[in-house]
Amino acid sequence: MKRMDDLKAGVAVIILNEENHVLLQKRSDVGLWGIPSGHIEIGETVSEAALREVKEETNLDIRIKKLIGVYSDPSSQVFTYPNGKVVHFITTCFLAEITGGELRCNSSESLEIKFFEQQKLPQDLLKMHPRWLKDAIANRELAFIR
Repeated sequence: MKRMDDLKAGVAVIILNEENHVLLQKRSDVGLWGIPSGHIEIGETVSEAALREVKEETNLDIRIKKLIGVYSDPSSQVFTYPNGKVVHFITTCFLAEITGGELRCNSSESLEIKFFEQQKLPQDLLKMHPRWLKDAIANRELAFIR
């Protein structure tokens, strides 16, 4: 097993618009596209973290529709940051719908925010995010545990 410096709890939120396009953000820390996501803060529930992260990164208000899955497999959930730090993430992924707000790049964490057709996702996508999206559109009632 490769070196890991830290273990973090995170959330990811898949948001689809009326045309079933998926919302992605181009992250400023790594320069890659990804599903809005982030760390859970001390004293925060996973759902509170999901609402906060989406608001911080996109300026949108959301309602969580369902749990997509919980992801912890080191083969897909280990990320190396540009500074060399290797973090193993345990991510709770939700499907959500927009209830308000106006889409805009709302934080220094995002370079760009926009909707993409599911068949035309950017090539420079974070490695774990296609699995989350595939699971979300599988339309399965039970959550995935991966």
